[in-house]
Amino acid sequence: MSLAHTAAEYMLSDALLPDRRGSRLKGLRLELPLDQMVKFVAVGFPLLLMSLAFAQEFSSGSPISCFSPSNFSIRQAAYVDSSCWDSLVHHEQDEAGQDKIKSLWPHKVLPYSLLALAMAMYLPVLLWQYAAVPALSSDLLFIISELDKSYNRSIRLVQHVLKIRQKSSDPHVFWDELEKARKERYFEFPLLERYLACKQRSHSLVATYLLRNSLLLLFTSVTYLYLGHFHLDVFFQEEFSCSIKTGLLHDETHVPELITCRLTSLSIFQIVSLSSAAIYTLLVPVIIYNFTRLCQWDKRLLSVYEMLPAFDLLSRKMLGCPINDLNVILLFLRANISELISFSWLSVLCVLKDTAIQKHNIDTVVDFMTLLAGLEPSKPKHLTQQMCDEHP
Repeated sequence: MSLAHTAAEYMLSDALLPDRRGSRLKGLRLELPLDQMVKFVAVGFPLLLMSLAFAQEFSSGSPISCFSPSNFSIRQAAYVDSSCWDSLVHHEQDEAGQDKIKSLWPHKVLPYSLLALAMAMYLPVLLWQYAAVPALSSDLLFIISELDKSYNRSIRLVQHVLKIRQKSSDPHVFWDELEKARKERYFEFPLLERYLACKQRSHSLVATYLLRNSLLLLFTSVTYLYLGHFHLDVFFQEEFSCSIKTGLLHDETHVPELITCRLTSLSIFQIVSLSSAAIYTLLVPVIIYNFTRLCQWDKRLLSVYEMLPAFDLLSRKMLGCPINDLNVILLFLRANISELISFSWLSVLCVLKDTAIQKHNIDTVVDFMTLLAGLEPSKPKHLTQQMCDEHP
């Protein structure tokens, strides 16, 4: 065996990808990075605010401070604070002199409303986990495995071509067989391409993904309505008039009609309201961007894998409307690009292919690796001219 053929064999052996059947791709990302960020913020931020509200309540004691009459004992003053916090109703008179009652209940339910918000924001995550992740993980395992296997098959095919060329005594016979194999598409492995083409007609993953983001927008809109309708109404009210003349105290003359109370936790309430509105306002463009990503194909990823035989979704213009499961799978392939070992090799080959002086007849990794192994991508001109001279 000549040094050139030995060097070519070593080069092709190094280009083969390692077998990863044992690892089973345990590091698969089944959520896109932006979706993970939205999940952590939309769910974690209300929980953080809830802990802040509870910490303030435990550290400062009663969330209100009532100005009880001077003749009240300490136990009576504590009763006033407890009674006014339980009712949390502001008594006032309108312009006509009629008694008007205004409830301040958003202050009381603040920690629990934040907990309910976090649970509501986690529902789309649960929907994705149970409705989409099982099918998505199996799709990604198969596609990533087949992409790497298709690359390896191409390298082994070049190794086989190199061995046949070395053993062939007649170069004309070798080139005739090689041209026939290319013409009959023997080098192509269409299983993966057909599988991906079938995914264009499937819409279960994309429907679940759209539903997930739609629910996030819906719950965000409900949060805006809640903050605007209930929190804004009591946002600036620090003091309120409380009535404790109920039950046994109704006929007591020494008990005043109204007692003024102050909300000591108003600052926490305002911080929670403003920060919630600001954070969810910032999340809305991110959620809308997640929608827009489904309106276009990731053609860079596809163009790199066009180097594989029988993977010409772009060149055949087989891509139609991008709102289907295939586009979702491509987004997750991009997120799991570290699991695609063949992507880095094919990216390098694409760069070398684009910078090659002679670009004709270099379509796939088989053609390019054949050229790197020291063989012409097509029949040499001197052999073609020799055949023309023998058969004028």
